[in-house]
Amino acid sequence: MTNLLIELFSEEIPARMQPRARDDLRRLVTDGLVEAGLTYASAGAFSTPRRLVLSVEGLDPASKPQREERKGPRVDAPEQALQGFLRSTGLTREELQIRDEKKGQVYVAVFDKPGRPAAEIVAEVLTRTIRDFPWPKSMRWGSGSLRWVRPLHAILCILEDESGAEIVPLTVDGITAGDRTRGHRFMAPDAFAVRSFDDYAAKLRRAKVMLDPAERESAIAQEADNLGFARGLEVVQDQSLLTEVAGLVEWPVTLMGRIEPQFLDLPPEVLQTSMKEHQKFFSARNPKTGRIEGFVTVANIETPDDGATILAGNQRVLAARLSDAAFFWDNDLRVARAGMDDWSQGLASVTFHNKLGSQADRVARIAALAREIAPMVGADPDQAERAAKLAKLDLRSSMVGEFPELQGVMGRYYALEAGEPPEIADAARDHYAPLGPSDQVPTAPVSVAVALADKLDTLTGFWAIDEKPTGSKDPFALRRAALGVIRLVVDNNKRLPLAKLIESGLAAHEAPKAEDSDAADSLLSFLHDRLKVHLRDQGIRHDIIDAVLAQPGNDDLVLVVSRARALNALLATDDGQNLTQGLKRASNILAQAEERDGVEYSFGADPKFAETDQERALFTALDTAEPAIRQAVASEDVTAALAAIADLRAPIDAFFEAVQVNTDNQIVRRNRLNLLHRIRAAGRQIADFGRIEG
Repeated sequence: MTNLLIELFSEEIPARMQPRARDDLRRLVTDGLVEAGLTYASAGAFSTPRRLVLSVEGLDPASKPQREERKGPRVDAPEQALQGFLRSTGLTREELQIRDEKKGQVYVAVFDKPGRPAAEIVAEVLTRTIRDFPWPKSMRWGSGSLRWVRPLHAILCILEDESGAEIVPLTVDGITAGDRTRGHRFMAPDAFAVRSFDDYAAKLRRAKVMLDPAERESAIAQEADNLGFARGLEVVQDQSLLTEVAGLVEWPVTLMGRIEPQFLDLPPEVLQTSMKEHQKFFSARNPKTGRIEGFVTVANIETPDDGATILAGNQRVLAARLSDAAFFWDNDLRVARAGMDDWSQGLASVTFHNKLGSQADRVARIAALAREIAPMVGADPDQAERAAKLAKLDLRSSMVGEFPELQGVMGRYYALEAGEPPEIADAARDHYAPLGPSDQVPTAPVSVAVALADKLDTLTGFWAIDEKPTGSKDPFALRRAALGVIRLVVDNNKRLPLAKLIESGLAAHEAPKAEDSDAADSLLSFLHDRLKVHLRDQGIRHDIIDAVLAQPGNDDLVLVVSRARALNALLATDDGQNLTQGLKRASNILAQAEERDGVEYSFGADPKFAETDQERALFTALDTAEPAIRQAVASEDVTAALAAIADLRAPIDAFFEAVQVNTDNQIVRRNRLNLLHRIRAAGRQIADFGRIEG
């Protein structure tokens, strides 16, 4: 078997593009090889700031001969059809074969393709990959026509087997493939030859290049933790920053510095954000006080003074950045301590959406909705309204203007400085949450009220102006807002009449009233769709959710989720599956009869017309189960309701085994159909079992 090594050596590749570029290189090359008839055992892609690398092991030395057949027109087809087929294949009539098929004889074009050596296929595939590589952004340089993310300097492409290594002959835009590469730009810039992937990786390491990005991440994290431990600090974990920094260096050298005393009183979030966004520094926290007191920077070079000069330069730049942050903080504190009136007035000049008014208009709507929601979630209405009026004020602050990602976080600090109670300040911080599926959900009542009001105002507003998500496009993040509503309600177990709140939100936007428009129903349906996605991720099938949503009260998401989970658990058992089949059978037979007869069989079945013991047993079972189900549903004890209906499984099975519903005796037939109605009605108190698949 043969092994393939590819390296595309260029100027620095942006760190954010490297993970996708690795995946694209592996996909494009391996797919191309397989399509050309070469199989392989494994493939691994790597990257550093200056190189993309692919190693393919266990590659076939050559492709196998292939036979391709193309079926043409029938032998008795018009001459024009045959001539068109000949032109498309490039063959003559004599070169075609004739094959017998069920509908007659047809012409067949047969192409025999000989096997090709791996080097020829690799050259073809790699050339196409380089020319068509899907960089998010690319550039041209010099007089060449090739587009690459940064100027491409060299291509290494070798095939290696037991007999040695050979260079794959290919040239792209004047760059000819070879077997040589270079190490670290400054510490080992000389070129060297390689003969295999293992040889390549070992020589790169000696040339101060750590090839595997996962290894660089691990090395940075481990050394940062060691430096922090030595100074009594703990490094704040940040996986996205770690991945980015590992994509900026080929030979990570981790250094730790101290933050100057005059900046230590800045909020830790400000220090973290400033260092991360501007300097790509990790924050180091004092575990005793929670203050950010140090930073970790990662250099790309070893120096004779062990990084002292690099660290000193970083300290100076950081001091300048933090001086700006301190200036913003001091200015904002003066406004906050004066009551934030300047910011409140300023929101009137900030447009939220040209059809939905200013941020001030939005705040007024959120405050009214938060006041309405507050009693439903156990919050004080006055506090909820006040928190909503303060929650957006930090958008006018200098700090959030510099670091938009701190909105909400800074709102809490400013609210506390203005003398607001902690509940109100926390709500200002939490009202954006949850921002994603893994984000923490607020639990404090005031925070929940304001967060719900914020998201419902967003949803009802864009529904009111008919700006709904379409397909994969969701420019206003309405799916995220809907998931936020669901998680706030379900995770906090809050029983809310969402339909009523949606109507309140639409009314605030002066949208058409619910009876004159489908906006309210459409938005509730959208929330149901998001709930399906949310519950499917938890292992609950879509048809089970549909069966529950078909019932009244489906705007109470807590009740919907409770029913879906209980029904899902029941259907995981054999008894539950068999019961469902019985309920569905009853529903299907009844539906067909009602459609055929043009009548709804809900007149009430009479036991005196029962002809079999199985019928009489089903009457008795229903007489026991129906009140138990009604009582359980009334008390919202879903488990008890399902247990009561589960008792019907045996009598329903026995009924269908022994009884023919559509008998010739019309009195008995109608009575049995009315009995099936009782079965269907009993099930529909919990879910529409007819919607359950299987």
